[in-house]
Amino acid sequence: MQAAAPMPAQQTGQVGANESRIQVTSELVLVNVVARDKKGNLVRDLKKGDFTLLEDGKKQLISTFDFENVDELATAGAAEATVSGVSGEGTVLRSGKQAAPSLDARDRRLILLFFDFSAMEPEQIDRSVDAARKFVSTKMQPADLIAVVSLATNMHVDLDFTDDKTKLLGALTAYTSGQGQGFENGSTGSAEGAAETSGAFSADDTDFNTFSADRKLLALQSLMQALGKLPQKKSLVYFSNGISQTGTDNQSALRATTAAAVKANVSIYSMDIRGLQAFPPGGEAQAASLHGQSAYSGASVLNDLNNNASSQETLATLSSDTGGKAFFDSNDFGAVFSQVQKDSSAYYVLGFTSNNPLKDGKFRRLKVQVNRPDLKLDFRSGYYAGRDFEHLNRADREQQLEDELAAQLPRVDVPLYAGTAFFRRDDSHYYLTVSLVVPGSQIPFVTEKEKDNATIDVIGEVREGGKFPVGQLRDTVKLAVDSTREVRRKNVQYNTGFVLAPGSYHLKFVIRENQTGRMGSFETDVQIPDLRKAPLKMSSVVLGSLRAPVTGKKNGSNPLVRDQMELVPNITHVFAPDQHLYLQYEVYDAVKGKNLAAAAANVQAGGQNATAKDAPAAKPARESIRVFTSIEFLQGATKVYESKTVVANEVTAPDRKAVVFQMDLPLQALKPGLYLCQVNVIDDVAGSFSFPRFPLLIREAAPAAPSKAAD
Repeated sequence: MQAAAPMPAQQTGQVGANESRIQVTSELVLVNVVARDKKGNLVRDLKKGDFTLLEDGKKQLISTFDFENVDELATAGAAEATVSGVSGEGTVLRSGKQAAPSLDARDRRLILLFFDFSAMEPEQIDRSVDAARKFVSTKMQPADLIAVVSLATNMHVDLDFTDDKTKLLGALTAYTSGQGQGFENGSTGSAEGAAETSGAFSADDTDFNTFSADRKLLALQSLMQALGKLPQKKSLVYFSNGISQTGTDNQSALRATTAAAVKANVSIYSMDIRGLQAFPPGGEAQAASLHGQSAYSGASVLNDLNNNASSQETLATLSSDTGGKAFFDSNDFGAVFSQVQKDSSAYYVLGFTSNNPLKDGKFRRLKVQVNRPDLKLDFRSGYYAGRDFEHLNRADREQQLEDELAAQLPRVDVPLYAGTAFFRRDDSHYYLTVSLVVPGSQIPFVTEKEKDNATIDVIGEVREGGKFPVGQLRDTVKLAVDSTREVRRKNVQYNTGFVLAPGSYHLKFVIRENQTGRMGSFETDVQIPDLRKAPLKMSSVVLGSLRAPVTGKKNGSNPLVRDQMELVPNITHVFAPDQHLYLQYEVYDAVKGKNLAAAAANVQAGGQNATAKDAPAAKPARESIRVFTSIEFLQGATKVYESKTVVANEVTAPDRKAVVFQMDLPLQALKPGLYLCQVNVIDDVAGSFSFPRFPLLIREAAPAAPSKAAD
């Protein structure tokens, strides 16, 4: 991989940097408010002007106001007639990130049942599923829209939002006690207080525990992205047997999850499905005896209590920070559903755009007041502000690149162009060169020590058939350009390559300039042919106007590097009249034949001698290749230029059985305009040929800068 020096800007047919774009950066914050009187009855007659909203003590302008009255539908008709799939099944969770949901959620109660089977024991699975089935069968109301999601080896959307009892019970009945994957926390390397398993040692599973907790939290976070498409309040009932944090990695994932839930207007109701537990000193009856003396000193009970509290603490944080509630140490698993229905029967939705412009990721406290002193308000205590690029740490910046690489809708803040070419290494492997070009005008430089400095992050991926990753790229390019040069008229080009087999590939690349964090992406499909069946086995033709020196062993496998000089591809095919046009291409497995010129010389030498006895012995005709090539420039049907024919009689890259052609054509004799460049390649011995063509533009010469008047 190599980052080439900035190159002169070239005109392209694509939309340039002057294209007008409108980008909305304001973020609407939604706050759900439940109002009750002194008797606990819901209050439904408040208006927008009755509320005052404060963020960190500063008054905010309420820009949107809505009242969701779920009870209206609940009293509209008979329960069984309404809870029968009248609204159909929505497409909130199964649609793409940018797709609009096909679900009318107005005055509906949205409940998502999330079953974390990843560490549950069989009886815990049965317990959670039975509680959900009982709720659907006996307590589900006409206004309820319920979705079902499970996490085992992978996360599955088992049923999108629907009010069809039959579908819901069918999805829940499909769960079995074998759904759990046994991802419970492992030991920490100490045998003291652990169950006796006759093992030779106790493994340290700390890293695994960190991964397991992150996995649960990231699953919740991914759900929030889909749920955020609906402005109404969503209630997520999380069936779990606890999440134990290990280190700062889990804390970061927990904070990201709660922030995503608040942004998506989701309240998490955590249910510890372990219920009311007892911790006997010697361990539970189904477990083996304990190592060491912990069972006799009380340390084992204290350790169990601490572990249980630790696993519940994460669930409590998920609930308290999102406006939900946690349910622990109880065998009444139906209480969570009653609480969800109570909290979302009738509520106000206040929306505001914070007057604090800083995107520092800090927690901002919310306070909602009403002009009636006899009312009690329930609302979440605050939210985490978004973070702009300046406030992102290294891990967040890396995650931002990964997210953009996986995004379905590409970013176009920074124009990015790419070009590819292939060269054969052997019968089953090819080197795919990739050139990425960013207009220099899109990169903000910082002047330091008489140089303009900037850095660009590059990430990319190659997928075979668009599905399986077969190549990855991650690099940071540092740019330093002399301040006397016109930086904004340059293009920055990054060259890299991948070794691939013949086939169809999808390439995606993302770049980010690290001054403001703006990003751009480029996607393309590439077909690498299998040349074994081609009449003339030929590589791509690469056009360029610059050869750059290469130091060390860098790009040792790149065929564009020869004699410590690399041909920099010109992917736009736009050239200046004072430049040279360099072309490089290869022909493989050229067929050998007898050298006719040598044979004719032998015949002539034999005819000049009077007698055969005196004639010198004729040399046998040597077998060699004969590959001819030339370059033509066409305008319409008229040939305006043709180079001299170059003949190759031997292989120049024996390791690849390749004849390498490097052509150098000055462009001064050609007038500015659009041309069709045709490369003629003929294998004279095999009788095969190829004539690839490329459009090429020679632009007008830049006007000379006016000279300064003499003093």
